[in-house]
Amino acid sequence: MSALLVSTHDLCWLHDPGPGHPEASVRLTAVKDGLTVAELDEAVVWVEAPEATRDVLERVHPAHLIDRLHELSGAGGGAIDADTTVSTDSAAAAARAAGAGLDLIDRLDRGEADVGWSVVRPPGHHATADTQMGFCLYNNVAVTARALADRGERVVIVDVDAHHGNGTQDIFYGDPDVLFVSFHQFPWYPYTGRPDEVGEGAGLGTTVNIALPAGATGDVYRRALDEVVAPVVDRFGPTWVLVSAGFDGHRSDPLTDLGLTSADYADLIAGILPFAPKGKRIMFLEGGYDLRALAAGAGAVAGTVVDQSLRPETPSSGGPGADHVELARAIHLERGAEDRRRSSGPGYHDW
Repeated sequence: MSALLVSTHDLCWLHDPGPGHPEASVRLTAVKDGLTVAELDEAVVWVEAPEATRDVLERVHPAHLIDRLHELSGAGGGAIDADTTVSTDSAAAAARAAGAGLDLIDRLDRGEADVGWSVVRPPGHHATADTQMGFCLYNNVAVTARALADRGERVVIVDVDAHHGNGTQDIFYGDPDVLFVSFHQFPWYPYTGRPDEVGEGAGLGTTVNIALPAGATGDVYRRALDEVVAPVVDRFGPTWVLVSAGFDGHRSDPLTDLGLTSADYADLIAGILPFAPKGKRIMFLEGGYDLRALAAGAGAVAGTVVDQSLRPETPSSGGPGADHVELARAIHLERGAEDRRRSSGPGYHDW
């Protein structure tokens, strides 16, 4: 049986964005409940997330953004934007949320498990380098990816949250060492992630957006993974895979309109994690706002990671989106053909 390290911290329960806010501490409780119901105690090891140090955070976020968060928390909290509010404990919770992935790198390097999972809040994938938004304060997956890339790794980030990971894309849009892939409902908040957003400069071709319509189901996701994402990942050659695991694509989620089930999430994770070897795989909790769906998804995904098939629901199929997958495939097949022509020099013909 494979082992799964799950990193969290009590402070992550104390971050309080306000009464009635969907990104509430009960989300972490739902994940824990899902793992408990799945009876994975022998395979799951819980560890305490340390704080991310200031110098590590500043590799991704400018000093003024970090200072502003500490000042706002120190003053008792307040609103950053209409969706994003902090409390007294938010700065400390965010530091732990950003530190979880870094600690998991060290633990996986030491051979403590095959996969790590950062189960923290606040989430991170909407935070750009200099903007906190969309419930997110620090970009947790980006902090981890930056640390890996800085030591010479090639990192693929696959974001399966229903909302586009605009912050992660923004941070790595010109970076040739980090491949960012996002599956998301489009158009939908934050209204970024068009299929033709493919990176720029040295990072041209290292952004892949699978922009899907409302109602898209698991079969559409699986086709996109096989026909679009896998060939791009194969060309990129990652040494680590990071997954922004948002569960708000579930058909019961109140904030989105996709058609996934917990079994679809298990299938997606089973297809994504092998992009890198065992011991070089980390997942990050992002969204997911229906508590029962979140618990079921957490249990199904964790079961997949530790080689146990736990399917409280069946995979979904029959929804729209095949044409959207074909559009993404055309864009990235053309991109791949262009790369091959350049690398082959004069006289190469793309048959």
